[in-house]
Amino acid sequence: MNMKISAGYLKKTWGLLLLFAVGSYAQQPKKPNIVFIFSDDHAYQAISAYGNKFVKTPNIDRIARQGAKFNNALVTNSICGPSRATLLTGKYSHVNGYPLNEQRFNVDQSLFPAVLQQNGYQTAWVGKWHLGNLPKGFDYWRILNGQGQYYNPDIIGPKDTVRMEGYVTNLITSMSLNWLNNRDTSKPFFLVVGEKATHREWLPDLQDLGAYDNITFPLPPTFRDKYTNRVAAQNQDMTIDKTMRLKEDLKVHASYEKGIYGRFTPEQRKVFENYYENKVSKEFDEKNLTGDALVEWKYQRYLRDYLATARSLDRNIGEILDYLDKNGLTENTVVIYASDQGFYMGEHGWFDKRFIYEESLKTPFVMRYPGVVKPGTQVNELMLNIDWAPTMLDLAGIKPGADIQGTSFLPLVKSGGDKKNWRKEAYYHYYEFPVPHHVYPHFGLRTEQYTLVRFYNQTNSWELYDLKKDPHQVNNIYGQKGLEKLTASLKGKLKQLIIQYKDTDALKILEQE
Repeated sequence: MNMKISAGYLKKTWGLLLLFAVGSYAQQPKKPNIVFIFSDDHAYQAISAYGNKFVKTPNIDRIARQGAKFNNALVTNSICGPSRATLLTGKYSHVNGYPLNEQRFNVDQSLFPAVLQQNGYQTAWVGKWHLGNLPKGFDYWRILNGQGQYYNPDIIGPKDTVRMEGYVTNLITSMSLNWLNNRDTSKPFFLVVGEKATHREWLPDLQDLGAYDNITFPLPPTFRDKYTNRVAAQNQDMTIDKTMRLKEDLKVHASYEKGIYGRFTPEQRKVFENYYENKVSKEFDEKNLTGDALVEWKYQRYLRDYLATARSLDRNIGEILDYLDKNGLTENTVVIYASDQGFYMGEHGWFDKRFIYEESLKTPFVMRYPGVVKPGTQVNELMLNIDWAPTMLDLAGIKPGADIQGTSFLPLVKSGGDKKNWRKEAYYHYYEFPVPHHVYPHFGLRTEQYTLVRFYNQTNSWELYDLKKDPHQVNNIYGQKGLEKLTASLKGKLKQLIIQYKDTDALKILEQE
């Protein structure tokens, strides 16, 4: 059949097709940018959004206020490097191969930033990496050397290592914003801002020295814990009393010619030394304290240095948030702030982390996503750091690989999200022993009300805590009469999780009972 089609008809038809195509494209959801700010050892109980009335963290609070605050964000192995490996892989330590610090992380396994990169994202990691290997899956990276240095740190790039003058938190922000300024704006971006703060030895920025010196912090209820009926707690080496060092940790008559202080410029050293010698060390000498009074003085100095270090961290988070606002990026950018794990702020007389107990098990986690996450959202479900990777992929509209062990937590923060099938129990496994803090290896279970833990190798002991009756976890009720049915039920759930997450070493220990 011969048909004549007029030029006007063709023009009209193509116009309609073009209009339909443009309309369809316009309806496609724009992939969000993601900024993941990841600090080190920053305790949730040291953040005002989490209820601390003595500290000021206005910018972390700002994210929480404008988005969601997770009240039970838990880690699966409370230690720095393994937590980063879990972030990158969405897997437990025994699966991703990085259960201990100071190893060489396998960057050739599936890492979610590389998946984002393969799906059109521009990716970057700036700051602390601490995985014994160089990053992979990033278009841009500049990382600290190992733990890094607070002042004038060495910065490793793909081609060289340079020493940058300045305070580490400020430098990380500067490098991050510089990358944002020079990125490919045709692509969505994923940026990790890896902070060194608030890692030991807690060196504040010069402008923050003495920021909390006018506050006397109350002692935690468990500050003088006697560790009754808790073998592992009795034998740790992480107390403010015996483990925290006056010279290295609290800067009392520090050696300014070497080590971390040897990196100072003369100008930096003058300000730093003036504060710690003429104020802190002078006070220490004049008081001449011993016994409990000395331990309490150390506690006050610890908190003042730690929180002053966190002050710069929060201020720099504010700079990043302001940058997003000024550049029209806020509405389509997910901002997350989290720490690699929790930390002890004097609870049980401790600093550091490692244990399954609440202060080190729980990490701060706040998230802002305008138009998706309702401001002021409170999330009480048990969220794990294996969930972070699949959530980042979910945000980008990418289905996670079958090897990822976590689950996207977006249903917990999206309006109308299905929370009914969310986990009711969380699994934990810690390995590192004996150095540096002599914490026995252990695995365990955390539910809404209970914590069940099995210590092994150096001590074969169980602990059980009722978090409603004993929120400070000082009363180990394992083996008490009348709890047999509860204990058996929790052990059954623990075994199910061990099998689910394929922790064969833990299963062997459990089956030897």
